[in-house]
Amino acid sequence: MKHRLFAHGRLRRAAERFARTATLCATTLFAACTHSAGGTETIEGFALGTLYQVTVSGPAPADLRTKVEAVCAEADSTMSVFNPRSLLSRINRNETDSLTEDIARNIALARRVSELSGGKYDITVQPLVDAYGFIGGRQEAAPDIDSLLRYVGYDKIAVRDGRLVKQHPEIQIGLNSIAKGYTVDKIARMLEREGVRDYLVNVGGEIFCRGGNASGERWRIAIDTPYEGNWSPGANTSTLLHVSEVGVATSGNYRNFHTGPDGRKYTHIIDPATGGNTESNLLSATVVAESCTLADAMATMYMVLGLEASLTLLEEHPDFAVLLIHAGEHGEMNLYVSPAMEQYMQPSAPPRFRPTA
Repeated sequence: MKHRLFAHGRLRRAAERFARTATLCATTLFAACTHSAGGTETIEGFALGTLYQVTVSGPAPADLRTKVEAVCAEADSTMSVFNPRSLLSRINRNETDSLTEDIARNIALARRVSELSGGKYDITVQPLVDAYGFIGGRQEAAPDIDSLLRYVGYDKIAVRDGRLVKQHPEIQIGLNSIAKGYTVDKIARMLEREGVRDYLVNVGGEIFCRGGNASGERWRIAIDTPYEGNWSPGANTSTLLHVSEVGVATSGNYRNFHTGPDGRKYTHIIDPATGGNTESNLLSATVVAESCTLADAMATMYMVLGLEASLTLLEEHPDFAVLLIHAGEHGEMNLYVSPAMEQYMQPSAPPRFRPTA
């Protein structure tokens, strides 16, 4: 099977680039504003701990901002681990076991992705995420990884009659790798109920779009170049996607990391088998899928799998649309494009990588 591979010789050495996320950027985001141009209306603001942007080609529904933020507020009150009053936080504290339909759907889809990945994608790594300081902001000096691993495993939870059943009360679940994508899809469904046919929804870089832009073309989405110091979405991009009727999500770890008490760099990509941070030459993974929920989860899945296991999986599933940016052995940055992803590459703006021999 032949794949497209490109190299960027001008970028820093691979050792300086391990990790960090390639965030999708449809346009530059600003907080709490509305503007119209060229037959489109865009609202932008802050929700779910991140920036959102909704662009509509043609007339926008009345009270669009209110309706979008209502969807975001519902997601925050049910699925956020950062909100101590959310339903998910209460479930993790064993104050209730009742699930909303949204949470149950996310758990069901997460299980599918867990099975696809051989258990590498796992929403029960939440105790490890907490121990590494990605929720409370402070990492434990010496996390007891072996002890926490007893409570990690996607097969240790089940949904029965609308309730979450845990094998151990210490088990916690985190939906950060799927909830933003799910929220994007819910906003998209709201727009369609309002009669909107041409739109792009972006929540923290996770995207779903339908129809076309004001020029009648497919929506163009830039993929950020994944290197340390690239903090501004859209400031330094690697390539463009040209998409419609799909969800798009990117995962990585070049923005979501911190330095622990031991001086090591810790990323939010955690291997549920070992409890350790995943370190590999895979810098970012971008997925195009039928929904943003699925794209969101699968992008994280590839990052946990690493490059070689991801390529093996893609050999088995040539219908998966995936773009992987990874560091080469000599410090160059490489771009892998699966056969199913090629249709989404912007033809008028080829990747900024020179083809390798």
